[in-house]
Amino acid sequence: MGGKDKLLGLLPDLARANLFLRMFGAAKIPMLGFVSPRVVRLDARTVIVRIPLNWRTRNHLGSMYFGVLAAGADTAGGFLAVDHIRRSGARIDLVFKDFKAQFLRRATGDVDFRCDFGPQIAALVDAAVTTGERQELVVPVVATVPGEAPDVAVARFELTLSLRRRDR
Repeated sequence: MGGKDKLLGLLPDLARANLFLRMFGAAKIPMLGFVSPRVVRLDARTVIVRIPLNWRTRNHLGSMYFGVLAAGADTAGGFLAVDHIRRSGARIDLVFKDFKAQFLRRATGDVDFRCDFGPQIAALVDAAVTTGERQELVVPVVATVPGEAPDVAVARFELTLSLRRRDR
């Protein structure tokens, strides 16, 4: 293990996840830095990503802009996949093939995006590594406003995750 890996190993899991999210966002998806998502829960099954409602994420009606809601769903749906891909050590291309959204009510506070598909995503990564063929999975993400009604969905998303091992 290199010096950098030893240092990162000293950080708690959530701190490491958030550092990774910030670095990945800065390198690959700069808009993530603008909306400031933060991982608030991470385990083998579940990730919860929170995006604050503030001047950057609020629309003209005082609720979260639907584009930011889409970015939160993308982040939650992709985070577990990126984590499993990183752990596999394989070079795998990740894209979302399609995206479906149901906006159920206005999000008037910070929003949590929850994905509970860790085991299914891990199996998908394993299949992509083993077969070398494109693998797809519909990944559900639910958005809630924990400060107002933590058990009431403000939006539901279905993202089709598409993975393929890169042989080059």
